[in-house]
Amino acid sequence: MNPLNYKNRIKEIDEQQKRINAYRPLSKEALKQLKEYYRIGLTYSSNAIEGNSLTETETKIVIEEGITIGGKPLKDHYEAVGHSEAYDLLYKLSQGKEITEEAILHLHKLFYHRIDEDNAGAYRKVNVIITGTDFTPPHHSKVPELMKKLAKNIPAMRKKYHPVEFAALLHNKFVEIHPFVDGNGRAARLLLNLALLQAGYAITIIPPVLRRDYIAALQKANKGNNTPFVDFISNMVYESQREYIRLMEALKE
Repeated sequence: MNPLNYKNRIKEIDEQQKRINAYRPLSKEALKQLKEYYRIGLTYSSNAIEGNSLTETETKIVIEEGITIGGKPLKDHYEAVGHSEAYDLLYKLSQGKEITEEAILHLHKLFYHRIDEDNAGAYRKVNVIITGTDFTPPHHSKVPELMKKLAKNIPAMRKKYHPVEFAALLHNKFVEIHPFVDGNGRAARLLLNLALLQAGYAITIIPPVLRRDYIAALQKANKGNNTPFVDFISNMVYESQREYIRLMEALKE
């Protein structure tokens, strides 16, 4: 599907959010089960988009049992465990109302420290190119200043846009800066979900099968047209809400 064919679902999202809010507050046990369910789903999907070879079941085994999967690269295991740790911080940060530069660095550090200790939670000191696109991220010397500016602008962006649009635009602006040597996509999706969780939405998962549409919409955003990406993300939020309602129904006492 061409990303331009995704229609904006924000009105439908608002309606579904009313349904979700009607279920709240959830019991401690239900919240715990939902948190663990999404830990596996988000870790698997976000890593798979970047080429991680672990299946969803293998991701669960690695995270919950600490077992390595034969024949799979050690890096894939590190990415699963690291993302799970960053997920815990994501939940902790979601209790607040701020997204700071320190929080962004901390999320990346937790995810990446087993893979590359020196570059985990540290801005890149080299220039990078993004394969499969003609977009060139800014010179590495500009990254600290651009990240400070982004963090400073977050409260105004949050005030100006619908929460779903804000989350999508925050993802885009972060990816444009591409502040890290590696792990930018995963950090962007953690940020997207942090913005959504803080606004009372459920975890939103981008299925790996939609990777091509996701990248195509991002490329449009890199060229200055954010609409296809906002529309794409609105569809992901809508579908994730539907799944969340299904789970809450199953957990109803």
